[in-house]
Amino acid sequence: MTTTNPTMVTTQVYRVHIKAAPQAVWDAITKPEWSERYGYRTRTELDLRRGGVYKAYTTKEMREVGKIRGFDVPDIGVDGEVIESDPPRKLVQTFRMLMDPEVSSEGFTRLTYEIKEIQPGVSKLTIIHDLEGAPKLALLVGGELDAEGAGGGWAWVLSDLKSLLETGSGLAD
Repeated sequence: MTTTNPTMVTTQVYRVHIKAAPQAVWDAITKPEWSERYGYRTRTELDLRRGGVYKAYTTKEMREVGKIRGFDVPDIGVDGEVIESDPPRKLVQTFRMLMDPEVSSEGFTRLTYEIKEIQPGVSKLTIIHDLEGAPKLALLVGGELDAEGAGGGWAWVLSDLKSLLETGSGLAD
């Protein structure tokens, strides 16, 4: 008898072309007034210096869902540290999901944003998320748990970001 195990992809790569200048994309990724307008609509704080702190705060709705699922969701849902910052081209940081105790126990992963202008006013945004040792987080950010109410992961976030930058409205607006 032969059994097969699915291969866990430990590095996920997402790309999207956005009709916006690299600086606009950079600002949307790094400024709290933008982070509240797309994706999971969480307020983020990011100190762009090497070793600077990254924090993404949870929303009231996220904390309520946690209670329903039997655990407390902390005020800070994701934390990390800046490894490299080259505005408006590249940001490398660590990333640890704190909202779910199982996922939190997987520890820090590495997240890279690369922004390249491919023609005037059009940027290619690439996200590279190294998820070695974080299989549950890989499912979450891969959108595999969307049906369970965990959201659509990076694909959802990037789609919403693209809509917001190109039209002024996110997908849920």
